[in-house]
Amino acid sequence: MKKITLLITSFNGLSQAVYVWLKDKNFVVDIVYINSTTRDDEIKKFSPDIILCPFLKHYIPADIYENYPTFVFHPGIIGDRGAYSIEWALWNEEKKWGAVWLRANKLFDGGDIYASKEFILKNYSKATIYRNYIKDLAVDMLSTLLDNIQQDKKIPQLLNPIHEKFTTTIDWQKDTTKIIIKKINILDSFPGVQDEILGIQCYLFGAWEEEKFKSNTPKQILAKRDGAICLSTIDGAIWITHLKEKGRFKLPATYVLKDKIQGIKEDRLPLIWDKSYKTFYEISCDIKDNIGYLYFNFLNGAFRAEQCIRLKYAIEYLKTQVKVLVLMGGEEFFSNGINLNILEDSKKSGEDGWSNINAINDLIKSIIFADNIITVASVNRNAGAGGVFLAIACDYVVSTNNVVFNPHYKTIGLSGSEYHTYSLQKRVGKEKAKQLLTDCLPISSHYAKNIGLVDKVFNKNYQISLENFCKDLISDEDKYDDFIWDKQDFLEDNYDFIEQCKENEIKMMYPEFWENNSIFHILRKEFVYKICPTKTPNRLKYKG
Repeated sequence: MKKITLLITSFNGLSQAVYVWLKDKNFVVDIVYINSTTRDDEIKKFSPDIILCPFLKHYIPADIYENYPTFVFHPGIIGDRGAYSIEWALWNEEKKWGAVWLRANKLFDGGDIYASKEFILKNYSKATIYRNYIKDLAVDMLSTLLDNIQQDKKIPQLLNPIHEKFTTTIDWQKDTTKIIIKKINILDSFPGVQDEILGIQCYLFGAWEEEKFKSNTPKQILAKRDGAICLSTIDGAIWITHLKEKGRFKLPATYVLKDKIQGIKEDRLPLIWDKSYKTFYEISCDIKDNIGYLYFNFLNGAFRAEQCIRLKYAIEYLKTQVKVLVLMGGEEFFSNGINLNILEDSKKSGEDGWSNINAINDLIKSIIFADNIITVASVNRNAGAGGVFLAIACDYVVSTNNVVFNPHYKTIGLSGSEYHTYSLQKRVGKEKAKQLLTDCLPISSHYAKNIGLVDKVFNKNYQISLENFCKDLISDEDKYDDFIWDKQDFLEDNYDFIEQCKENEIKMMYPEFWENNSIFHILRKEFVYKICPTKTPNRLKYKG
């Protein structure tokens, strides 16, 4: 059993995690989109030993599972069947949940189970659970799955009824803050809870409890902060970070409401605050042992121009406070570079795109030229495009199992900037850099370490290992001083070269943003509206 087809609806984070695991284990892997017009011919041509389906939104035709051993990943415990598994688990407040790999047959989620695993279900959003727990389960079971397929070791699925579609709405006159947050979390990140805000029909995303603001009138907008709005409830208040109008895409709440919230107070938070009460924040920092851990929790890891500016200011301040600065990323992603949704929404996408790429470049410059401290990127979540190059701007990059890197831009029609022509070649060499940017394929954290993109991969006790790694960097004062002096000398000698790399990148990107016929505008629209291609992209096909 060497040849494996991944039959998928889209090449999402879970599909990519399975793909890179199989590639690292030297399996021959081909990818087929289930709605590809040439699907059957693609499968027949590759002639796989088995088919794995890590992410599907469509039924598998009988002529596929009857002719090829086909195994489906289902994000539910044994006996759970149908879509909306995580939603119902969260609604019922299950203490444990799990996932299974089962064989496809005519019964929906009814085939024999070849691997299963459970985890403690915490009170997170559906998106966080899927991206951080379900994804890991899918990968962690692959060895067991493949062994059990080889030995035909299986257990029968419990043929419980297929559960119904999960739907819910908010009753602002009756629902408590806790209930409202629960409902929004369950339908985050798709499709969201449908509601109406200031006369606009929309879906709600990103709920945070607020402990200081209150009002006697439920659903009153009390404040705004960094694109989010604060709404009163019958027993307190909540922040809503993003809204999506029908037929549109997610945007910061203030972008959707626009002039309807004129006069609403912008309530800002300082970078360093005691976190003694519950409220919404995107950027925060913990300082201990002369080490600053900087968190930036941006939706989908996408950086708006103003977020880049705020993060840069945070870095500039922390340079004066610590010896080691650690970029921690967010709860679901480390970073995915510039914010494409904002550009798609803009009536001046060229201007806003130009602003965004220059803002993230200024942010990365502040990291590269942080010559009086050591910088570390803690890539504990997936990173893509400019987010990868944000990480490798640091002196050290550390990661963990099941993290996927996408060090490329071409799939969105951009040549890219973020100083990548300097930092990528510096780490992996010219030929490997060219390959990564051209192939446009995801790679695992272990592969990234093998080629020099990552310095350390911690498999267990990640946070403790990270903290110990950072402490070691400053444990020997002489060694630390030598590192800083060498870094200062290098940056002084190479300043002009590093800046010229960025200037060359920006020159190439100019027409990609500003010209009306740029392919970037088409590919960006397809990405933002999540338009599934009708043909498997050639870059994902087996080339052997």
